[in-house]
Amino acid sequence: MKKNLLIITFICFGMLTTKAQEEEEEEEEETFDLTIEVTGIKKTTGKVFIAVYDKKENFLKDTEKLLRKKVIIENKKAVAQFKGLKKGEYAVSFFHDENDNNKMDTKIFGIPKEPYGFSNNATGVMGPPKFEDAKFLVDSNKTIQIKVN
Repeated sequence: MKKNLLIITFICFGMLTTKAQEEEEEEEEETFDLTIEVTGIKKTTGKVFIAVYDKKENFLKDTEKLLRKKVIIENKKAVAQFKGLKKGEYAVSFFHDENDNNKMDTKIFGIPKEPYGFSNNATGVMGPPKFEDAKFLVDSNKTIQIKVN
């Protein structure tokens, strides 16, 4: 009787351990690295501000969850790496802060004075592009290039 009880205890313990390991593996979602190369930069002064958006609702909005980096320019190119992104759709925007005042300078009606761009080299009509035009899938480590408008 004790022997049977001991065997049943080991079987139950083994099943619980296996279930716990499966749940841990489900929680540990695979992540990827995204490298962004901004090319076609004419002036080497200032820095390039790069932002990565993970949702249509957050696109071009300054939120707490916004992934962003300020990058120096080397060889007329700015490169930023974002690590640990979950699989999904993302969009990128950037602007070249040529005068290094930490903001995008604009003309009347908010038209940018400084160079800018979006992933997929997307452009908008009478304003910025939509998330749908700039989005791309991150399902592996990826490098994307964006040209300055």
